[in-house]
Amino acid sequence: MASLPEPSLPEAESAREWLATMTLIRRFEERAGEMYARAKIGGFLHLSIGEEATIVGSARALADSDYLISTYRSHGHALVRGTPPENVMAELFGRADGCSGGRGGSMHMFDLARRFMGGYGIVGGNLPIAAGIALASDYKSTDEVTLCVFGDGASNQGTFGETLNIAALWRLPVVFMVTNNQFGMGTALGRHSAVTDLQRKGESLGVPGMRCDGMDVLDTYGVMAEAVRRVREERRPVLVEAVTYRFRGHSMADPEQYRTKEEVAQWRERDPIPAFAQRLVSERVIDEAERQLIDEQAIARVDAAVEFAEASPFPAAESLYDDVYVLPRSGTGELEVRGWYSLQTTDGGASEQSRDDQPDGVAPAAANDEIPQQLTDALAAGEDGRETPEEVS
Repeated sequence: MASLPEPSLPEAESAREWLATMTLIRRFEERAGEMYARAKIGGFLHLSIGEEATIVGSARALADSDYLISTYRSHGHALVRGTPPENVMAELFGRADGCSGGRGGSMHMFDLARRFMGGYGIVGGNLPIAAGIALASDYKSTDEVTLCVFGDGASNQGTFGETLNIAALWRLPVVFMVTNNQFGMGTALGRHSAVTDLQRKGESLGVPGMRCDGMDVLDTYGVMAEAVRRVREERRPVLVEAVTYRFRGHSMADPEQYRTKEEVAQWRERDPIPAFAQRLVSERVIDEAERQLIDEQAIARVDAAVEFAEASPFPAAESLYDDVYVLPRSGTGELEVRGWYSLQTTDGGASEQSRDDQPDGVAPAAANDEIPQQLTDALAAGEDGRETPEEVS
């Protein structure tokens, strides 16, 4: 079989930006790992070191108006969509200036302004949400496309089959990209999936498949650009398998006893960042000095992000119950009544904590006060404001 021609480079400015973004993601992830080891970051931390070409190549195939939804391995996706590294690092630190206000941490990045619809901690949990976003785009008669990223392990979840089936049936504009990094947590692909050719797993559900080399930003971009074009024009889903590898463990708590150092070393020889940088040097898009400068600038930006995160305050204690519930204001249909009054004390009474920033003069609840009338009305009508069965009978 004749080998395929090597993908051509984009214009010089785009090529430099792709390299700079991959480098920023790499340096950011390395520093995040250091901060986790120093207990600056709590909870779980899933790094995408080694997967930068998959992240950048796929995202650059999207338009700014398209949507991207990710998994718990989401720092790079926030960065590639343009969320400042300062706000991403602050989110890891649990600080108020984080992109999710310090409430989401590593697994729940979110940036609506840049149409990054979040990372999700539940394996496969983002698939139905992606279908919902695509349905909304179709309902509004826009040409928007949603890119849904998930891991190889998620392709065995029930949400995978359910979502691909309904997406094909309703012709939803979604590109499903399975990031095949060879392991579902610590279980090798061949031990958790009967079908290891993951691009084929959607065929019986009406979703055709494609495959890209996730270690090559150019190949990833080329395949994803074609997938996005097809989905945008035909308004039907496509499944893309990106074959890649993570150089670090599943999370920072992973002892990595399921793979050998020799295997990791072999994949590291295909490191997507130096490979792409060398291509740019060989084709005289950049020289060695600029290559070094790009790396130095990424390190400096990450240093600044850590300083920003350190200086950012923790969320105020009294904001703990903000945005827990959003209830309809009686008679308006507007969802503006915040849920701070849902806090209950240990003796069953309402909290004495009041807030100064409640909308339209909503009175704070004091201990043993009755439930505010807005909440009573909302509960009587049902959470969505519709009449109860008793009222319509």
